[in-house]
Amino acid sequence: MIERFAAATRRWRWPIAVVWIVAVACAGVVAMGLPGRLSGGGWEVEGSQSAAVEEALRTGFVGRAASTLTVVVRDTSHTAEEEPFEGRVREVMAAVAADETLDVQSSYGWSTLGPEARAPFLGSDLRTAIDVVGLGIREGYARQELPEVQAGLREQFADRGLQVSLVGAASFWGEVNELSEKGLARAELITLPLILLVLLVLFGGVVAALVALVVGVTSIVLTLAVLTVLAGQYELSLFVQNTATMLGLGVGVDYSLFVIARFKEELAAGRDVESAVAATLRTSGETVLFSGVTVIAAMCTLFLVPLGVIGSIALGAVVVVAFSVLTSVVLLPVVLQLLGRRIERGVVFVRRGTHRRPAAARWAAFAGRVMRRPVLFLAVSVGGLLLLAAPSLGLQTFTPDSRIIPADEPVRAGFALVEEQFGPGSTAPLQVLVSSPEPLGSDDGAAVLGLRDRLKALPSVVRVDSALDALAAVNAADPLAAAVGPAREALPPDVRQTVDHHLSDDGRRLLLSVVADAPASATSTQDLLAAVRAEAADLDAAGLSVAVGGETAQGVDSNDAITRTMPKVVLAMLGVIYLFLLVSFRSVFLPLKAILINLLSVAATYGVLVLVFQHGYGADLLGFERTGYIQNFIPVLLLTLLFSLSTDYEVFLLNRVREYHQQTGDDTGSVARGLASTAPLISGAALLMVVVFGAFSFAGILPMKQLGFGMAVAIALDATVIRLVVVPASMRLMGAWNWWMPGRRRVPARRAAGRGRQPHRRPGGVPVGVRDGQHRWAPAAP
Repeated sequence: MIERFAAATRRWRWPIAVVWIVAVACAGVVAMGLPGRLSGGGWEVEGSQSAAVEEALRTGFVGRAASTLTVVVRDTSHTAEEEPFEGRVREVMAAVAADETLDVQSSYGWSTLGPEARAPFLGSDLRTAIDVVGLGIREGYARQELPEVQAGLREQFADRGLQVSLVGAASFWGEVNELSEKGLARAELITLPLILLVLLVLFGGVVAALVALVVGVTSIVLTLAVLTVLAGQYELSLFVQNTATMLGLGVGVDYSLFVIARFKEELAAGRDVESAVAATLRTSGETVLFSGVTVIAAMCTLFLVPLGVIGSIALGAVVVVAFSVLTSVVLLPVVLQLLGRRIERGVVFVRRGTHRRPAAARWAAFAGRVMRRPVLFLAVSVGGLLLLAAPSLGLQTFTPDSRIIPADEPVRAGFALVEEQFGPGSTAPLQVLVSSPEPLGSDDGAAVLGLRDRLKALPSVVRVDSALDALAAVNAADPLAAAVGPAREALPPDVRQTVDHHLSDDGRRLLLSVVADAPASATSTQDLLAAVRAEAADLDAAGLSVAVGGETAQGVDSNDAITRTMPKVVLAMLGVIYLFLLVSFRSVFLPLKAILINLLSVAATYGVLVLVFQHGYGADLLGFERTGYIQNFIPVLLLTLLFSLSTDYEVFLLNRVREYHQQTGDDTGSVARGLASTAPLISGAALLMVVVFGAFSFAGILPMKQLGFGMAVAIALDATVIRLVVVPASMRLMGAWNWWMPGRRRVPARRAAGRGRQPHRRPGGVPVGVRDGQHRWAPAAP
């Protein structure tokens, strides 16, 4: 079948090439629309309290709507005690209300209230005023439009001494989207030249390097086009574009590297172009296909996590890996048929044939040194990895907050200003929503007031904002009675606005906003959330139900969802990987060894992430922000990605080891030869991965920095400590058990080809290859 496919790629090479060029061009046009279709959502857990509260607050409240924003105005020239202040603030608020893009439905705050009721909306510096506005546009659309509106407002009022910021979920994710696109562009500018340079060093020629790069870029363009189409039907997270591009560059170029290297090797062995393509597909092509299917199967386990953001990233990873495999085993053979021996053209670095033997000998000698003292090398390596993994025991995660935005951006400045003037917890209060099937009234007053008082008494609570205090000023004996029926219509204007902001127009939903003394992600605020939910659960009133939402609640609910489903993801992923490796290696214990080693590598990576991003060690030197926690989707995403990519390298190495073991039956020698044959290629592929992921760790926004840095660290560990030390040492200790399979006999050591005798082993030597039927040996390290 492979022979026929190779012949078909030669026969139809020109039509396939034309179709490919047209498809990539069309995909490139379609992919340009992807950023505008991506969403900042995907953090809601279906059925959770936080999701229920978010949905309930979209209708029926003044100053709240499909999207809600806080307009922050700071007057650097006047204070609220000076007469011009009011007119200047109102002018800004009027400009916001008049913006047709925002479609402001209602507002509530400093500019809508009388002088006696404004105090809660004026900052401690007497220069900062805020209004809460409800927008009539969906948050997804608002996210796309708000960066431009924000920039326009800043430019319009900056020369008049007025600083204007739009603070809220939509503005936050709109800014994140813009920064994500800019970071992606910077990462590509850094990555592509570096990839080309690494490929030039590995291949020695321009043509081969360009082909590998083009194949990788093709996978990304096709992936982004597919995601653009899907984003029109489903909500996809804005993180999917960066992740798909980062993974596509790494995996796509890696796969093409393995295929091209094998093709050049077959040409050097004297094959013609067509038979070289067929031989390449039988070896590297099969390995790429198997590795890609393994990665896809492992990434599919992420769909078990009930979070849209993780599902989006998993979808992007699955699509980009699928296209990487497709281009490597279908498109790349066509390109190789077209180029033939011209793949060697454009030589930049001259590689003489004699240069390869010393390199192979050095790798084999290193493997020999490790396998002569396997216990020592294994103990030192595992001990070092465990030491790196130790900080991961203190891993803390949370959803992204304003700190992922650079401090000099207007949205981040707005968040910081509100926190400074109104308290650290004011930008993300805990939202306690009391609901009733009938309008709330006198019968519910005691229970609701009791709940409010208990919430005020909790540690870490600064205040509880609600309509109850304003209603009590009207009817101290029975506050809720003043909000029912005609009594609500008769309320004074300021009181009526406060009531309408906290009590729905049907009177069935009452909001209590609990402001903490720390940011949403702080441990104390998360503890407060647990206490608030416990108090809410104890509400003793027939017919009333209470749900607690807000940014902290959403973060905790999403963390709980990940934690709850993590065992399923891990078990499913390990089961899939074990079965795939069992089929590939035809061994019971090699897959188990690979899984244990990968778990150790992932734990070490987690430990490094905690040290850098959570504790801040080296963060300033590397230019990273210290947040005190890891983005909550990073650990589970790293787990599946690292297992997948590590399995790739395991497959490339052990397939070659198995090939030599089947030829000779030599347990130790086959490991040395396999390592000597694949180490240069795996090291080169790993270097490419580190370059790609490292570029994203320095050029992207904070979640991508954490993901890219984690991937770069893990791949570096895998290609050095794991692949060069732990694998040969553990395989030396396992000996014949490496290849044990029930019902299969031990493979006897075979005679050297063409000589009718066992290869003579030089004292202390290790085999590095076979030439003209004779084994070549390299001296082992002393």
